[in-house]
Amino acid sequence: MTSREQVNIVSAEFKANPFPFLATLRASEPVFRTTLPDKAKTPVWLITRYADVNALLKDERFPKNRSNALTPEQIRKLPWVPPMFRPLERNMLDLDAPDHTRLRALVHKAFTPRLVEQMRARVQFLADELLDGITRHDEMDLINDYALPLPITIITEILGVPTSDRHKFHKWSKAVVSLSSPNAAMRVIPSVWMFIRYLRRFFKIRRRDPQDDLATALIQAEEAGDKLSEDELLAMVFLLLVAGHETTVNLIGNGVLALLEHPDQMEKLRRDPSLIKPAVEELLRFTAPVFMSTERYAREDVIIHGVTIPRGEMT
Repeated sequence: MTSREQVNIVSAEFKANPFPFLATLRASEPVFRTTLPDKAKTPVWLITRYADVNALLKDERFPKNRSNALTPEQIRKLPWVPPMFRPLERNMLDLDAPDHTRLRALVHKAFTPRLVEQMRARVQFLADELLDGITRHDEMDLINDYALPLPITIITEILGVPTSDRHKFHKWSKAVVSLSSPNAAMRVIPSVWMFIRYLRRFFKIRRRDPQDDLATALIQAEEAGDKLSEDELLAMVFLLLVAGHETTVNLIGNGVLALLEHPDQMEKLRRDPSLIKPAVEELLRFTAPVFMSTERYAREDVIIHGVTIPRGEMT
């Protein structure tokens, strides 16, 4: 594969071993234009050198919210988004200052030290409980038996979703996570609609009957008289599911695979379990659970290494 070839950067084949291709780009073509595999063949720029990526993420010419970058004509050409999905766009991953700053301050109020410690204990208990169930068998499927159920079980627990509703929540959450795939978004509209309707009722119940859970903490969070709107609460739950589910599953799977492929490192961990914290940090670096950063959009024509990224295009 040469850097001039078009490559499907979201395909499983590419993600399985992108490193030779990315190394070629870093050496000879650090600002590389390709397209997404959607109907519009949306252009996207790969920035592959660390210093360039670090600078771009801090550059105000590359906002996260595409509405802050696109021309009116480009906005008119965007794919239609079902109205029910629009509140989900009000999440911190897709917002710039001052909106991002405001939301972050409010969410920070919800994550009190007491709540974080309480969640830590519950996460440990739920992880142990899953493993205890697995040890009754001679073998396990790491992903299906542990990595997949762990994050969604934790998320429903800390939000305070009633036990009787968690099977529905699990099903709907799969639909929400699949929204990141353009081809799947239209198929999951009914499930997402039911999920949003459920959450609106859930928030109403929590306002009337507060509990010692994250949903109540988010509802009650206040900063200078400001509170999260209901749409922002929806977006926050959406963010918890998307950012907390796939990343956890991938880290567990990728991490165990990396240790199996490097048995000397596995043996070090077995001999000295105190290394687990730096090991997790190294696994996050070595085999990242997310392949790319959140999108940025050029607010104006920007030149990097002699290459012009046109206004409105994605990096």
